[in-house]
Amino acid sequence: MAKRCFVWLSAVVLLFPLIGGLFSRALAGTPGGAEEFMRRSAMVQFYSGNDMRAKVTMRLLSKEGGERVRELIMTRRNVKAGGDQKYFILFLQPADVRDMTFLVWKYPLKDSDRWLYIPAIKLVKRIAANDKRSSFVGSDFSYEDVSGRAVEEDNHTLLREDKYGGIEILVIKSVPKDEKSADFGYKVSWIDKGNFVLWKEEYYDKRGALFKVFTADEVKPIQGFPTTVKRTMKNVQTGHWTEAAYGEVKYNLGLTDGVFTERSLRNPPKELAR
Repeated sequence: MAKRCFVWLSAVVLLFPLIGGLFSRALAGTPGGAEEFMRRSAMVQFYSGNDMRAKVTMRLLSKEGGERVRELIMTRRNVKAGGDQKYFILFLQPADVRDMTFLVWKYPLKDSDRWLYIPAIKLVKRIAANDKRSSFVGSDFSYEDVSGRAVEEDNHTLLREDKYGGIEILVIKSVPKDEKSADFGYKVSWIDKGNFVLWKEEYYDKRGALFKVFTADEVKPIQGFPTTVKRTMKNVQTGHWTEAAYGEVKYNLGLTDGVFTERSLRNPPKELAR
């Protein structure tokens, strides 16, 4: 009897990878399945935990060898899982932007609300709502790259199954439903079949030429959440690229809605420093 149980359990264990693979293929292959896979990936990339805090160091590099560094504290709170979010950013370096703060109220299917506080002139400035494709603090990441693009804005198609660094992945093509809503003609995403981590993303311009490539350079579990702690965005047309390292990452801090207010822009809350 014990021997039969051992054989049965062994068979079940051996079937787990097969079942997982079949599930992933079925999920992406059914109508709307590729979209669902992209949605789960977005949840991992942008919605892990109820809230998050990280110290972000960005290195802006040019093909000529130039380098600039940006350091900031980023906090995020989910108003609704997969929906509205709020971001508060405190700039640490370089000196000309130190103590500058940035507040975003993100709404996935409409323009976000954004405010910037400039300490040198003690001014809170409301930023144009349609700047989500603009460069994030002069880097190769856009605001949309940092806070995410609504999955519903694109049509998604499974291209193939593949491997990326030995990891089983699905390759999905996404085309904007409204071409004016994006600065790319289409993008191709490499997503982990097991944990939905986005490992790579290629962006093609309106003429079909590759112009931007995102890669996840290091992913590690933090408080049970797979977290991309090192990432790169490269503009292959200009040769400029940005490396971003996320340190001191913490989830579920219990950040209150009071952190993410216009009042906090002038007096950043203590939660940003702890």
